[in-house]
Amino acid sequence: MTATTTHPPAHPDPVVELTGVAKEYPGGVAALRGVDLTVTAGELLAIVGPSGSGKSTLLHIVGTLDRPTAGGVRIAGYDIAALSDRALSALRSRHVGFVFQSFHLVPGISARANVAEGLLYSGLPRAERLRLAARALDRVGLGDRMDHRPHELSGGQKQRVAIARAVAGAPDLLLADEPTGALDTASGESVMELLRELNRDGATIAVITHDQEIAASLPRQVRIRDGEVVADVRGRAEGAS
Repeated sequence: MTATTTHPPAHPDPVVELTGVAKEYPGGVAALRGVDLTVTAGELLAIVGPSGSGKSTLLHIVGTLDRPTAGGVRIAGYDIAALSDRALSALRSRHVGFVFQSFHLVPGISARANVAEGLLYSGLPRAERLRLAARALDRVGLGDRMDHRPHELSGGQKQRVAIARAVAGAPDLLLADEPTGALDTASGESVMELLRELNRDGATIAVITHDQEIAASLPRQVRIRDGEVVADVRGRAEGAS
């Protein structure tokens, strides 16, 4: 029998499509100014900029947590403007995973229960949610910590639980907002390597950060300043594999 090798499609489908996106807040504060951005399936990129640059607003719009004042947004092929708030919540629960700096774990329940919580709106029965949670924890190297509660875990382990929760439902897009911000250097490097591993397995991941070193280590850097994309650099990052 001859082994066959599968290759990614020559033109991967876009997961994120922003066209002329602007966001203004009351008082005329322009957080985003005409942003164009496309992220295709399987990419690993940094959205990088200083505090106040607009990257958090961009995260909220890409994650469908907020709507733009102007411009077009398509996430996983869906036109955000055409969706009701309820449909948008459903889209978010099925297609977007979030990892935050402060973990957002529920105290007093196990790591497995925390991950299963992220699947509450999936419509899956509890037993299936727990099975997927266990598989996700094993995937992030915490197969032996499933019954540990957050206070029994290190910072790096808590962030791995948060990542497991984000990927358990196999979302089209994983948004990691300053995922190493609350960690020591060694734990932060371990979390970044985990994100690279998940990307090698096919996950589409955007890391939102102000850390230039982290941004430079990723294959693509989208640089934001004063609400605009000022650079979009692609290439083999140092240390990437």
